[in-house]
Amino acid sequence: MPNAPIISTQWLSDHLEDDNLRIIDASWRLPGNDDIPAFDAYTERHINNAVFFDIDKIAAQNTAHDNELDLPHMAPSAHMFEEAMSAFGISNQDSIVVYDDAGLFSAARVWWTFKAMGHKPVYVLDGGLPKWLKENRPVNAQVPKFATTAYKASPSEGAFISHDQIRQNASVPVLDARPAPRFMGEAPEPRPHLRRGHMPGAKNLPFGQLLDKDGTLLTDSILLERFKALNVTQQSGAMTSCGSGITAAILNLAMEKLGIPQHGLYDGAWAEWGHPANDPDLFPVVKTAND
Repeated sequence: MPNAPIISTQWLSDHLEDDNLRIIDASWRLPGNDDIPAFDAYTERHINNAVFFDIDKIAAQNTAHDNELDLPHMAPSAHMFEEAMSAFGISNQDSIVVYDDAGLFSAARVWWTFKAMGHKPVYVLDGGLPKWLKENRPVNAQVPKFATTAYKASPSEGAFISHDQIRQNASVPVLDARPAPRFMGEAPEPRPHLRRGHMPGAKNLPFGQLLDKDGTLLTDSILLERFKALNVTQQSGAMTSCGSGITAAILNLAMEKLGIPQHGLYDGAWAEWGHPANDPDLFPVVKTAND
């Protein structure tokens, strides 16, 4: 298997029938998106033998706080993840390839979740389903069935972090993957009840700035420039955040590829930090340009 966390469509095509290689469709939709639901799109066409990882269902379901804060698709417990992977017929020995139907959008979140559960190796398909289809590679509508396994998770400490850990590690940069207008408070959030703006001290690195037009990651040299421009280096590392913990993982994926230390993905993300029910002194919000 490759050393980098990204694999090409050509590599997957060459190894599609390999034993112990499992493929996961991790497509997901933002709230209010008018596209066909992700699972419906999966049942219409997907890469051969891919199973569908529902990010909203394979997630912590009891995230409503006393203040009515509801956090979508928080990381699943180890037990929930084990049950889901066992039902998929995935074993601890399998190599995992994750893709989505946007190119690179939600696949990195599932990649990060596998890493958080201690699974090695796991990869993201560069360019995802759009690139695969453009190259006329095989897809079908058959939902595969595999024999149930006894998957065992080995959760990693610090992969998903809390708002308390953000505050406790104030010297570590926080990179926010949301588009610049949302980061600066100039555009509304997809979840309209949330406050506008960003965490004090956070730096904006919209995930789209790491992608080429075809949904593949940019070259290492350009990626490195993007991080260095925000004073994020192989020495400093960074924590990541976004709207609800999905696209932040694209930043983690790029950092993994570059060898930049990762100090955790803030799982509550702006869905938590920007919620109006939170104490504004504990969750301060600013609406200025990049700090």
